[in-house]
Amino acid sequence: MHREQQQNGPPAGHPNGTLYMVATPLGNLDDITIRAVETLRTVEAIACEDTRRASILLRHLGIAGKKLISYHSFNEEKAIERITGMLEEGIDLALITDAGTPAVSDPGYSILAALNNKGLRAVPIPGPSALSAAVSVCPLPTSSFYFAGFLPHKKGRKTRLEQLSAMQTLFVLYESPFRILKLLDELEALIPDCRIFIGREMTKMHEEYITGSIGEIRLHLSTGKTRGEFVVAVQPPEKKPAKRGKYDADRH
Repeated sequence: MHREQQQNGPPAGHPNGTLYMVATPLGNLDDITIRAVETLRTVEAIACEDTRRASILLRHLGIAGKKLISYHSFNEEKAIERITGMLEEGIDLALITDAGTPAVSDPGYSILAALNNKGLRAVPIPGPSALSAAVSVCPLPTSSFYFAGFLPHKKGRKTRLEQLSAMQTLFVLYESPFRILKLLDELEALIPDCRIFIGREMTKMHEEYITGSIGEIRLHLSTGKTRGEFVVAVQPPEKKPAKRGKYDADRH
């Protein structure tokens, strides 16, 4: 059966506006999709984490005069009230983060929950994602993995890492350049024989992908400046089956 391509904008007769969750480039501004550009051109306003960074992207795309709404973790309640109010008036909006896909370890969850409670519509405009970009070049077994996002900075951090380490499956998380060496120390205390893949500065001039032991990764990072957020994939060592004693063998 032939399906018509979905068009931007709400279906005919839809009384409210639509919030488009638009994925934007991680670094290289040419990575944006054609559909994302068209959506940003046609919506009345764009909610964004940082209006300065959003303005740089819009200038690159040749989009001028677009109303920008500041939306981040420090003003969520007030911004959500404004955004939902505009949607209820029938106004179409877009939401973007500083880089990548909204609501994936970035602001977005709270607004989506509010829209769901009010019966308002959100539509994804898929595109760049730090998670999928890193996993696509990760040489560790990624057919199945657990995405942990950002770890807590202080309270609950050790407990969370212990939970992840005990899962015995590849897990992926985000880390800042200020805590990456601390993370390596924490992993060494919990799973010293793990294999690690890191990706940083993805799609930018200094992008880099490294795979190795904790010691090899630490040595590499110590030779240069740690810049940009990291995507870190950790593969715990496989648990060897317990040896059966003579008594167990005799029972079988």
